[in-house]
Amino acid sequence: MLNLNLIQHCANILGEILDFHGPADMKLSNYFREHGELGQKDRGEIAECIYGVIRRLRFLKKINEDDDNYKKLVIAWLIKIEGRSIRDLEHSLNKEEIEWAKSLKSRDTEKYTWPEKLSLPDWLWDLLVEQYGMDEAIILGRSFLEPAHLDIRVNTIKISRDELIKLLTKEVTDIETMTYSPSGIRIPRGTSLSRNPLFVEGKIEVQDESSQILSFVVDAKRGMMVADFCAGAGGKSLAIGAIMKNTGRIYAYDISEKRIVNLGKRLKKSGLSNLFAQKIKNEKDAKLKKLHGKFDRVLADVPCSGTGTFRRNPDLKWKNSIQDLDELNVKQLAILEEAKKLVKKEGRLIYSTCSLLKRENESIVETFLKHNEDFKSISIDDILIKNQIPLSTGNFLKLTPNNQKTDGFFAAVFERIN
Repeated sequence: MLNLNLIQHCANILGEILDFHGPADMKLSNYFREHGELGQKDRGEIAECIYGVIRRLRFLKKINEDDDNYKKLVIAWLIKIEGRSIRDLEHSLNKEEIEWAKSLKSRDTEKYTWPEKLSLPDWLWDLLVEQYGMDEAIILGRSFLEPAHLDIRVNTIKISRDELIKLLTKEVTDIETMTYSPSGIRIPRGTSLSRNPLFVEGKIEVQDESSQILSFVVDAKRGMMVADFCAGAGGKSLAIGAIMKNTGRIYAYDISEKRIVNLGKRLKKSGLSNLFAQKIKNEKDAKLKKLHGKFDRVLADVPCSGTGTFRRNPDLKWKNSIQDLDELNVKQLAILEEAKKLVKKEGRLIYSTCSLLKRENESIVETFLKHNEDFKSISIDDILIKNQIPLSTGNFLKLTPNNQKTDGFFAAVFERIN
């Protein structure tokens, strides 16, 4: 339970995070590193509070009458969202704060607009309503307010899922096998894994079920040549390598030196020998030219608005604008146009985003196919059936937090026909 000291820590961290320069999780990790006196339980409670406030930020600011007092934001979250009583908090508040906290109880929030209630920017709410309709947009908005599960991918190069569950059951309760991913499990949120031997030895990786499903959608077979064009931290590259049973070759490309270095560390403990990580300057890097037309599979998991990851990264809600979306659309098409050059005849190009917006998904697919008659769209349902994944979303992979209980995700598969 948050006491005065921990409430003040929360207020201090919010003061650093709410300028929205840099990822919230990184700032939180830095703060914990600087405050070694905080134990694991305290850190867990602080993290829960920080992400709870960020998820509900617009609502809490509204009820707080747009006062940027960070301590009041924490108090409002505790009372209005967590349902804590004034009596619980009296020992942590001064007289003025107690009177203000009492006034929160009587404030009528029913008159607030839906984007205020759901803590969404107006521009995004308008897009969601236009695309999904009011009722579905409300359900989707509510799903963003729930924290995500802790999803784990079992590294089947080193251990089977059944063996892993037997070992993990000794220290973790409530383990679920994933509904869709054949190599995934779900464990209670807040479970510490950083020092767990299974994690240290590379037998498990933290990876949302949506990304695990995408790895199967790539449908890479033993001995194939695969390119992960925007590899990032490399989670999907590692998953694809395991699916390929450590055969063939996977090239993981990214423009960030730091991400490539981090992937190298994960690669060392993965047991994979078929994955090669390379830094590129941009999507037009000269080193890619000699590989044009060489790949059986090319995955372009492009930069996007991240609307599908709001449960995990709620700060993203406040970092983008409609203008940013315009810029992202240009970048997404540019990446696709370069990634397609790597695909051999009868090879496949897989386009994916962690976005729920048609503008970044179906509209990009439509534009790409219109200007690239040498590619055709492949039904993802057929690929899922072939990989024994009990899921049907039509021609495209479309996952949402409210329907599949995963991050929101989109993918389309194109095959080069000449």
